[in-house]
Amino acid sequence: MRLQHVPSAPKAAIVRSPIETHLEAIHARYADLREGTVAAYIPELAKANPDWFAICLATNDGHLYEIGDSGQTFTIQSISKPFVYGLAIEDRGRETVLRRIGVEPTGDAFNAISLESDSGRPFNPMINAGAIAASSLIAGHSPDDKRERLLALLSTYAGRPLAVDHAVYESERGTGHRNRAIGHLLRNFDIVTEDPEPALDLYFRQCSVAVTCRDLALMAATLANGGVHPISGERAIREDVVPDVLSVMTTCGMYDFAGEWMYRVGMPAKSGVAGGILAVLPGQFGIGVFSPPLDARGNSVRGVAVCRELSLDFALHCLRATPLSRSTIRSRYGVANVRSKMRRPEHECTLLDSVGDRAAVYELQGDLVFGTVEPIVRRISEQSGDIDLVLLDMQRVKRANAPAMRVLRDLCLEARAHGKPLLFVGAERQPGFLRAIEEALAERGEAVRGLNFADLDPALEWCEEQLLRRYGGALPALRASAALSAQEICRGLDDDALALLEALMVRKRFASGELVVRVGEAADAMYFLLEGRVSVVMNRDTGEPQRLTTLSPGMAFGELALVTRARRSADVRADTVVDCYVLSADAFERLGKRHPAVKMQLLENVLRQALDVVARLNQEVVARQH
Repeated sequence: MRLQHVPSAPKAAIVRSPIETHLEAIHARYADLREGTVAAYIPELAKANPDWFAICLATNDGHLYEIGDSGQTFTIQSISKPFVYGLAIEDRGRETVLRRIGVEPTGDAFNAISLESDSGRPFNPMINAGAIAASSLIAGHSPDDKRERLLALLSTYAGRPLAVDHAVYESERGTGHRNRAIGHLLRNFDIVTEDPEPALDLYFRQCSVAVTCRDLALMAATLANGGVHPISGERAIREDVVPDVLSVMTTCGMYDFAGEWMYRVGMPAKSGVAGGILAVLPGQFGIGVFSPPLDARGNSVRGVAVCRELSLDFALHCLRATPLSRSTIRSRYGVANVRSKMRRPEHECTLLDSVGDRAAVYELQGDLVFGTVEPIVRRISEQSGDIDLVLLDMQRVKRANAPAMRVLRDLCLEARAHGKPLLFVGAERQPGFLRAIEEALAERGEAVRGLNFADLDPALEWCEEQLLRRYGGALPALRASAALSAQEICRGLDDDALALLEALMVRKRFASGELVVRVGEAADAMYFLLEGRVSVVMNRDTGEPQRLTTLSPGMAFGELALVTRARRSADVRADTVVDCYVLSADAFERLGKRHPAVKMQLLENVLRQALDVVARLNQEVVARQH
């Protein structure tokens, strides 16, 4: 076989992530939605372009999906409230904050004067009254110190320095008469224990911090990640305080829409009147949506629609039973490192060593839901420029929900459209999955063949054959016959030695399917394969046969047992009509007595092959740990 030059892989990914494609489709679907109006009660907010629209999703490991106007700045407004509430708990302690601010939903609008009748305590920190009380609890040596601490906190959540939009701040301060009334009412009840004006000023400033939709997604992901920013690794909030923040976001974050939001979307969330919505799926990712037109409750119309659709499409409701395995990818390797049981000639092994990483195998485990399948499809998409084939081994997948299977289906279709087959192992255990792919391929007029393998070994062999054909030229169905001189175990023997050896052997033929060697038999001969293929087979505990290796012309078998005089440890079955030389144990002994150098060369070759097998097994063990 002539070894061909392996072309360099393109730098950019070719196969797009179906998650990114799905987000783009949702963005396109709602871009023309014209319901709602831009907030006008703060003059600066009325200047927003109603066509601004962005969707961002940030994962716990720091990957960001950005669609639309993700870099457009706007002010954070009420989305600042949960972050300030968390800081107040860290500064003053949970019990102190609870004495000043409740945690009960009100069903009222964000600017409602919702205070307990006896104590004057705000019902929760997500309404303006509770947020002003929370701002008053921020620790600091001076108003400037408090402002710097709060801005630094929001910057840590965003992972970049943030700043106050002073035009919006002046507009907030100049029109915030209702909030001033609330502040003084809180002072009347000693909820705010000092002059309320500094607390009000801090509140106006926190609402006027400029952010982007990208910032919102990363701030949400920081909460989803237990308080640690997924990219910078910096802690923004103590882990034990995160549940307090997410709890009030769940029950109160969407004001008088909180109940329906939780029912239909099911994620802790917070909205702001500049058009932002921040949503958190704990342990998985954060979502940011930005679109200025608001509904009657003050929530972004497009933002609500997007989050509702995402939750439905990807089964994101936080009350769904979704046990997660953080290491869904058990291992990832190429066939350069882990091979099938087909033992190949040296020139084929050399070629597979050079191009084998262009076939990627992902062994999956645990439960597949959106949060665990997303890293899989992202990794395949990012690496698709360097690979030709992908195998997803799903034999260890315990459970997979319908949205996760749809994502994998879309990835398979996208990969095939770019000439990069994506196949599965053990996918028949997921009801309806393969049928859904087959139906989609049939609609595109593509032949459906070989989508799934029941076992990894034949799948690896298929990948090897594809790479050998692609980079090494066409391969015959069966390798050509191999004379005695071409036998691997005869390497180093001259013509005289080969003639001596041939004189000691008997030539035999076996029919396809016939047992050449039986497990448990005495080892009385070694076999030199001239034509055909044989497979070494053992039975599993279930009684099913398991292939240990397949041999082709030029290879020997039975040699180790002959050297050790152990009984046969496995069956050897003829896969095709087989022609071979047989060297008996007695003949092997005679060879050693009469021509010790020939026997020594044979033993040296046996040892070399055994060491090659051990090295290959060690390489596979290492590869499967990554």
